[in-house]
Amino acid sequence: MALFGLFNKLGKNNGEMSFFGHIDALRGHLFRSAIVVVLIAVVLFCFPEFLFDKILFGPMDENFPTYRAFCKLGHFLNLGEDLCFGKATFHLQSIGLSDQFTSQMWIAFIGGLILGSPYVLWEVWRFIKPALKEKERKASTFFIASASLLFIIGTCFSYFIIAPLMINFLGNYKVSERILNNFTMDSYISTVTTLTLCTGLIFELPILVYFLTRFGLISPEFMRKYRKHAVIVILIVAGVITPSPDVTSQLLVAFPLYFLYEASIFVSYFVVKKKAKLENN
Repeated sequence: MALFGLFNKLGKNNGEMSFFGHIDALRGHLFRSAIVVVLIAVVLFCFPEFLFDKILFGPMDENFPTYRAFCKLGHFLNLGEDLCFGKATFHLQSIGLSDQFTSQMWIAFIGGLILGSPYVLWEVWRFIKPALKEKERKASTFFIASASLLFIIGTCFSYFIIAPLMINFLGNYKVSERILNNFTMDSYISTVTTLTLCTGLIFELPILVYFLTRFGLISPEFMRKYRKHAVIVILIVAGVITPSPDVTSQLLVAFPLYFLYEASIFVSYFVVKKKAKLENN
């Protein structure tokens, strides 16, 4: 129903374009989005050494920026070498004939999707733009920029903070010295990509709260009331994401998530205030 409503609005603003005309227009936007994602993926596919050795396997290098930063932080806090880690004691192996080729294609596609996400959102905005009023167009432009920025920040946060901590802990964890840690490449890739994409989506929380508040499903009062519960959930999530017993690493994950929650309260308050202002006018 929402799709038909959108097409109805588009029809009023673009003459008498038929339903199939809108479908054809939408297909054009989706096709251009797919072309951009595929082109970026093709470029990334042509540089496997950079894509894998520098980017994907970067957190396995003890000289990774995150490990150096943690080590400096440990020295600054007079903790000695307690926060100096990052040396991988495990190895990756490929056990399938086509695993490396398909993994290269998959990682190139994920990279194309992440880097091309701003353009994809822009094409979506171009499709719905004719159905929007002038104020709605300005708001939607801000929405696209914010959603793109939050997603990129979330993926970077996962890549530089969460993924290295998880890889360092799980990769070097042993229940017995008799056991060698030799993991499949697919297992490593699945962990890193899933974690990165999920964190990018989690960072879209303010955007989600914006729409839920507009629909009247939540309010800033509701979010303030359950702030303590949210803190507990955030600490649990941080503990799951960073299974290391080190409190410092868990707090480094928990603080940004808590900041997102507080920012979401502000967003909800802004939406409610704006709705009240429009009703009074």
